[in-house]
Amino acid sequence: MLRGRGLKEAGVKFKQFDCVTDFSDHYYYCRAKTKKKNIHGKINDKSTVNRIMKEWEILEKHLPKSIYVRVYEERIDLLSAAIMGAKKTPYHHGLFFFDISFPSDYPNNPPKVRYHSFGLRLNPNLYSNGYVCLSLLNTWDGVGTEKWNPLKSTILQVLVSLQGLVLNEKPYYNEPGLKPWEAYNADVFTLSCKTMLFQLGNPLRNFEALIAAHFHKHGSTILRACIAYKECRVCIGFFNGDDANAPSSKKKIKVSKQFKNSMDKLYPDLFNAFNRIGAPLQNMAEKLVTDVDIQEKPVNGIISKLKTFWEAMTT
Repeated sequence: MLRGRGLKEAGVKFKQFDCVTDFSDHYYYCRAKTKKKNIHGKINDKSTVNRIMKEWEILEKHLPKSIYVRVYEERIDLLSAAIMGAKKTPYHHGLFFFDISFPSDYPNNPPKVRYHSFGLRLNPNLYSNGYVCLSLLNTWDGVGTEKWNPLKSTILQVLVSLQGLVLNEKPYYNEPGLKPWEAYNADVFTLSCKTMLFQLGNPLRNFEALIAAHFHKHGSTILRACIAYKECRVCIGFFNGDDANAPSSKKKIKVSKQFKNSMDKLYPDLFNAFNRIGAPLQNMAEKLVTDVDIQEKPVNGIISKLKTFWEAMTT
């Protein structure tokens, strides 16, 4: 849970690119340790080492403001990244973490990428076990420039593709199923909220300060989005912090009862989690008004008064 160190560092500007020492929770280190195979991840080929160093330079100079990277001083074959969900997508104001491993013959083969899913599948290309499907990684269908090119492809391209092509406005179309895209976005936003709770409860090493600062800043907006979506005032994914925000289409907005129930359950948990890290939540309710609350609320109109009068006359 984010207390102590994470909160103290929340006010410090979090570097977009940094070299750190602790890789103990990195997926590929943990997997190698479990299998007792290539634990040290040593790369002997000088051309591979030089290429990775070049990748570091590219990342340090050209990372978009919404992507953060950590490389490891003693394990140049490992890298971790945090990607912020873009506006006008059901991933907005979320954080999404990926662990990356450079193969020993890099860049002849693409890097391996694993998503920190917490057992949730919030995108057709991001499996609940962390597997990532992307043409650029040769783990998804693609042709020509969509596939990994040892001479031209870079880690920066991989990260930008994950943000722009995977975590997009209508992820349903990445692998169309039976649901309308609006219903799929509702599921995605619900899972994104659950992901936030996992991250706040068990933050990844080297990203504690980022998680604390991010949700301290955006907690109120996320809660107001939950309210706006439940009340069908804005298409899911399109809340921009302005309660007067118009929906993305002229047709009437509808959400399922299941989605409304999910918001009723998640909202107070999010409120408490954001409140614990000191997020400014003034004028925000601690929980949503549910259908049960409305049914139990006494009616104070003319019908209620007539009912009271009639009961008095017949007793």
